[in-house]
Amino acid sequence: MLAKTLTWIVVGIVLAAAGAGAGFAAGYEYRGSPSSAAESTTLSVLAAGSLSTTFPRLATLLVNETPGISAPASTQTYEGSLDVVNAVAALGTKADVAAVADYRLIPQSLEPKYAGYEVVFGKTPEVLVYNASLPEFHGIDSANWGWMLVNATSSAGVAPFAVWNASTDPNGYNEIFSMELQGSIYNGSNLSVYGHFYSGAPWTLAKPNPSTTRSEKESLAAELIEKGTVSALITYRSYAVANHLSFVTLNQTVGLNATNPGSRAQYGNLTTEIETSLTSTARVRAAPVLFAVTVPTDAPNPALGAAFLHLLLSPQGDALIGAKGGFTPFFPGWIQPATAVPSVLAPDVTTMPSWASALLA
Repeated sequence: MLAKTLTWIVVGIVLAAAGAGAGFAAGYEYRGSPSSAAESTTLSVLAAGSLSTTFPRLATLLVNETPGISAPASTQTYEGSLDVVNAVAALGTKADVAAVADYRLIPQSLEPKYAGYEVVFGKTPEVLVYNASLPEFHGIDSANWGWMLVNATSSAGVAPFAVWNASTDPNGYNEIFSMELQGSIYNGSNLSVYGHFYSGAPWTLAKPNPSTTRSEKESLAAELIEKGTVSALITYRSYAVANHLSFVTLNQTVGLNATNPGSRAQYGNLTTEIETSLTSTARVRAAPVLFAVTVPTDAPNPALGAAFLHLLLSPQGDALIGAKGGFTPFFPGWIQPATAVPSVLAPDVTTMPSWASALLA
């Protein structure tokens, strides 16, 4: 097996901005680069759509530092995180790396049969992306964006607000929670913003309002804004930064970026429903946005998957995914369960905080 034949070495690498899309200083070490492989291998990645900018660059970096492997675009798929776990668990899709935008999905949907562990590798808050050329958004900020968005999308000639499918993409239910929190914190009602864009009680299946929304795929967010197809949308700061979009930074609680007890208590009061089949639904509770990754148990090249995770958690990986402040990488990453950590990742991880593991139940 490849996992038993790889020889792990310590190498110092100096990267130019052109090679990885970001500048790195000399002296950074990427521990664990395979010095050789018994055969040519191809990295396969199945990950959240919001990682479609950074993960391909990380894969390219791994290829450049690892003899005998490749990572073509054809073996990398980026889609909704619920689609990711469904592909692995229900459709039998094989991947060396599986990454999601809601860290609860891997323990709940993949462990222990399809994944033995997960590593939480960072966070990024929700932000409001908007068309800065529209006068209706002039003066928008973290406090007033809710009512300004409502007023703008009520105006003649202003494109609708983009919404994502909450049943396939965590950003779909996260935008619902951000709307409810904005309304509750700034307007005294969790219906004041949410009710303009969705029908249905906040804890039930949310149905987009066709007069104010446009249902789209999150991977098209930048194109939708640039073409004026939609006037605004809620997405992750990392995506907005990577695609040079105008955005409003939300209140830490509203952006699902806060982890303090008070904010977690507010999150605990918010739920919505998603469709799990044509005839059934499931309840989802709000939580901080934390990204996680695993090497599935049936990965074609598990050692290659572990090498990717190792690079992700290295200084080079941190610098790449954290470029321009869009994403906050964690080092060490949070592993769960701690007993399942592969030896190559042991120096890179620590036990998940108790408050975070409590939300997995």
